[in-house]
Amino acid sequence: MLGAPREGKEMNMRRTRTDTTAGIRLSGCPRQARRSSGFTLVEALTVLMIVSIGLVLGVPSYNGLMERQRASTAMHLLTAHMASARNTAISYRIPTVVCPSNLAGGCRTDGDWSQGWLMFFDKDGNRQPDLREDILRDENAPIHPSRRILSSAGRSELRYLPDGRSAGSNLTVRLCREGMLLGQVVVNNWGRIRSETGSGSIPCPG
Repeated sequence: MLGAPREGKEMNMRRTRTDTTAGIRLSGCPRQARRSSGFTLVEALTVLMIVSIGLVLGVPSYNGLMERQRASTAMHLLTAHMASARNTAISYRIPTVVCPSNLAGGCRTDGDWSQGWLMFFDKDGNRQPDLREDILRDENAPIHPSRRILSSAGRSELRYLPDGRSAGSNLTVRLCREGMLLGQVVVNNWGRIRSETGSGSIPCPG
């Protein structure tokens, strides 16, 4: 009988300690601060101004880069076909011509390569493909309509002899935009080819 009150007192003491500990734990929990989300008008205007400045500075540079890339691609393709014509003439021992295309299976005579070019065997030396099977390649020029590809005056085509030499005087094919030089391909009498990229600030020779 005397043990019962003591046990009751011990249980009350344990319950009190548990309640106190729980209270301490609850009171120690950090409260999450509430912050308002979103941008203020000043912040939004600042971001908009920074983006606008980036576009103004970046777009011209990007356009210039793309312009140079297109010019480089067109000149590389033309150079590759000229080199292929030289190798073909040497390998088959047949004169081979690269000329501006008239889009009808023949060569233009005005030196305008802007629509594309042909590569063909020229056995009789008339600088025109006599048979359809003589045409080895018919390539469209990968340029914008505002660009022009023009060869030097008096040289509307490139003719390779079986020894790899280029018949006639040096040939220069220029890539122009609005009268300004973007690049050029030069072939000397020995048939060697080199290409140069222009800045677009030098006038394109007529």
